[in-house]
Amino acid sequence: MANETVVNPQITDAVTQTNVKVVAESPAQAMATLYQVAAQAAGIAINNANTAQTSLSALNPAIVSKAIATINGG
Repeated sequence: MANETVVNPQITDAVTQTNVKVVAESPAQAMATLYQVAAQAAGIAINNANTAQTSLSALNPAIVSKAIATINGG
């Protein structure tokens, strides 16, 4: 068997406090990450909507011209 050594209680207490601190901060960090990801996804969705609207605005004159030509029998 391995020899048992006595560790200074101050060291074990410091390690325990560090572990508790890390575990206690994890939920807050997880929520912050979630909010950042949600904000980025919303930004990308708005950007995609803007791009789609711009593309449709560019196509609008061609669509109207074709519709007028069709109405006029051409």
